[in-house]
Amino acid sequence: MSISMHQASVGVFVPFLENLSGLLDRAADHAETRRIDPQVLVGMRLAPNMYDLGQQVGEANRHATVACALLASCQPCSFPVQRPDIGELKSRIATAILFIQGLPRDAIEDAAERIVVFTFKNGATRTFTGRSLLLSFSIPQFIFHVTTAYDILRHAGVDLAKKDFLGSAREP
Repeated sequence: MSISMHQASVGVFVPFLENLSGLLDRAADHAETRRIDPQVLVGMRLAPNMYDLGQQVGEANRHATVACALLASCQPCSFPVQRPDIGELKSRIATAILFIQGLPRDAIEDAAERIVVFTFKNGATRTFTGRSLLLSFSIPQFIFHVTTAYDILRHAGVDLAKKDFLGSAREP
């Protein structure tokens, strides 16, 4: 049995982005219940040299949208630079989901052996095949940032469990 490039990309990114949005709902509820400014949660980080929650969510969105755009030979969507609140983070996740779901499925399916070039924020580039971009770079990066967002919220006292991270079992 084989897995398609679309299943391995869109089929992985979308459910975890939906779960990430749910984590932010829980964070907003936690802030309201505890009378904490939600921006305190958005600005939290696990270590001084790590991205904060807002940046972790942004990086998860970026890795999902850039990977899928590269696989589909399209331009990725972009997000504003200003500091988001929880509502804006959720809106950006929704935008990312709609964007990657709207990409041409056939182009993504045909990308396994196609050469793609990932451009880092500093302008440096790295060349991959579509398959190697997805499996050795974009999915691990994406999962790292979603996991770190989850860990920040757990560390902040938000009542979360592994099932909140994983979501319901579903076919990609």
